[in-house]
Amino acid sequence: MSVSIKLPAEFKSAYEHVFKQDPDEGTMHLIIHELRRQLVENRLMVCKFQQKYNMSFDELKRKRIVEELDYSFEVEEDYCDWELALDGIETIKTELRKLTDYT
Repeated sequence: MSVSIKLPAEFKSAYEHVFKQDPDEGTMHLIIHELRRQLVENRLMVCKFQQKYNMSFDELKRKRIVEELDYSFEVEEDYCDWELALDGIETIKTELRKLTDYT
């Protein structure tokens, strides 16, 4: 199923001169690039938390580190951000798999 997007005329020039692509191809390129950027960002977050706590997220849950550290704001926030990053990785990978014919 195809989707149509209306863009101001100025975007056509940017696509042609910067991306050397028509707007349809350029838009697909931008979406795939953004998904890959977000994937890298989420993976970096996961690495940061693994280094900070010296364990995986599953270990953090299993060892009940949040409880052990008395539910501190920092640890709970890290827990939520870590979980969101892991979920984001899986979601983005799923979306990129759907787009493999366009890469």
